[in-house]
Amino acid sequence: MEERLQKILSRAGITSRRKAEGLILSGRVKVDGQIVTTLGTKVDPKNQRIEVDGKPIKISPPVYLMLYKPRFYVTTLYDPQGRPKVTDLLKNVRVRVYPIGRLDFDAEGLLLFTNDGEFANQLIHPRYKVPKTYEVWVRGIPDKKALNLLRTGVKLEEGLTLPARVKIKKKMRDKSLLEMIIYEGRYRQIKRMCASVGYPVLHLKRTKIGLLTLGRLKPGQYRYLTPREVSALIRTASRPSENP
Repeated sequence: MEERLQKILSRAGITSRRKAEGLILSGRVKVDGQIVTTLGTKVDPKNQRIEVDGKPIKISPPVYLMLYKPRFYVTTLYDPQGRPKVTDLLKNVRVRVYPIGRLDFDAEGLLLFTNDGEFANQLIHPRYKVPKTYEVWVRGIPDKKALNLLRTGVKLEEGLTLPARVKIKKKMRDKSLLEMIIYEGRYRQIKRMCASVGYPVLHLKRTKIGLLTLGRLKPGQYRYLTPREVSALIRTASRPSENP
């Protein structure tokens, strides 16, 4: 069955569909030994040889799984400092998968993995506004001004953040627990937002992506997503108008 070439590259886990278009336009993709630079070219991946930078691609069935990331693991496939990596925890996963987005080294919680580039792009691109929910311990008790800033958008170096949903779940003498829902995934975003309004983060845990929760998973454990869960995440990403 023929499919668009950029979709095949995305499904093979090479990159997202949009970036695959760049690979094609730059002449880095061959089909049956011939360079293809026309977007939208349809190819039969079962009966035709597809190469990127001279290497044949291998299309594995799509894999989707979730991990309860423990603290002090890096969300990368390679770490020059030799720190523990999240992929070290995927002991029996025989297909090469990569994390969708990141969690900080000292953060914990829900992290998704896949070999489906298009699926990954839908979950992390700010255009789709997929909600991510966090439990955030901060120093002090945020006042109304700080909460309003978080809810309307915080100015970071690269620009204004999208509005977040924020509520205080617990107050203690010198710290408080916030529930924060954001719709993008900038570098260290939660920490930078809270620091900018005067309440630095003490501990961070991601509890939900869309409607998907950690459930009964314990730190370091993972499981495969069900087809229904995958479909629900795709539906969430396809309805950006329902989110702030």
